[in-house]
Amino acid sequence: MSVNSLSAAEPYATSKELVDENIYPLNQLSDLLLLMPCTLYQQLFETQSVGKHVRHVLEHYQTLLAGLKDSVQKNTIDYEQRDRQAALEEDPSVAAQAVDKLRTELQALSHQSTDKPIMLNYPIEPPGNSLTLPSSLGRELVFLMSHTVHHMALIRLLCESMNMALSSDFGVHPSTQRFWQKSIR
Repeated sequence: MSVNSLSAAEPYATSKELVDENIYPLNQLSDLLLLMPCTLYQQLFETQSVGKHVRHVLEHYQTLLAGLKDSVQKNTIDYEQRDRQAALEEDPSVAAQAVDKLRTELQALSHQSTDKPIMLNYPIEPPGNSLTLPSSLGRELVFLMSHTVHHMALIRLLCESMNMALSSDFGVHPSTQRFWQKSIR
């Protein structure tokens, strides 16, 4: 996907453009995972590692997709109720397989309307309480894009500290890339 193909002013009838925009950083993550040795993937910097950030990102996508499939609470998601799969943060090949599956499942959402209703459960204090907030597929895809890029920027810093060079657009939001492209014209 080229960041040129999206126009901020165009309305979205379907989720295709937002799905494509989410797949772009997942492709970058996949490329990184294929090159990254387990030792570097797991290397801790205080409490952080590339693997922990990758797991966190992937589980957010899995949460959305699971909420869309759940037959009991259809279209209800709670990002704090993730599986927290240790294998995703320990083995880059397991994470790469998860990325492949996510890309396929996200592509299946391309035909759905951005207005598709979703309910978001958000835990609040005291423990056991939560807010249930209305959202939409489009809004959640926008959230996941920003969330993913934020963590990829942190992954970039960790990789740079390990002397791993990444592409100049790794961890850069597509809106920033579009701005840069307009600025050089």
